[in-house]
Amino acid sequence: MNRALPAVQLRVPTDEDAFAWHRIFADPEVMEFHGGAAAELSVYEELTARQRRHDAEHGFCLWTVTGADGEVLGFTGAQPWPHPWGPAGEIEIGWRLGRRHWGQGYVTAAARTTLDRLRAAGVPGVVALVHARNERSIAVTGRLGMELAERFTTPRSRQEAHCYRLAL
Repeated sequence: MNRALPAVQLRVPTDEDAFAWHRIFADPEVMEFHGGAAAELSVYEELTARQRRHDAEHGFCLWTVTGADGEVLGFTGAQPWPHPWGPAGEIEIGWRLGRRHWGQGYVTAAARTTLDRLRAAGVPGVVALVHARNERSIAVTGRLGMELAERFTTPRSRQEAHCYRLAL
């Protein structure tokens, strides 16, 4: 049985969102598949600035996700794949939420909104690169209708990652 997804809003990240992302992602469980430790505030300041540029240039980015009450939950969105390995030249969809928001449908709701926005922007398809042990994100790819296309060993961490694809 499908349950109703929660209401979410997506917005271009602000300078203030760097502080919220830094706080939310300071949880080792949230960062388990993203290097294992929280990044410095300056990383999130640069990331939010880069996402504003992506939105201005491409019409999409990693948007800040807020709940119905306006609370910052994390991010969901898309950006050009930033590495020379893996799905180079493709558009990657991604998400990361604070742990207390897991399992409530926020990522699925926000990712579906992202897909709608990408279709409207004329993006022909997306990829999601997910750590092979990240069962939560793998489940999201399934709810989005994505299919496993490739497996990679990441160059830096030497971990297995799965590349999921979806034609838009």
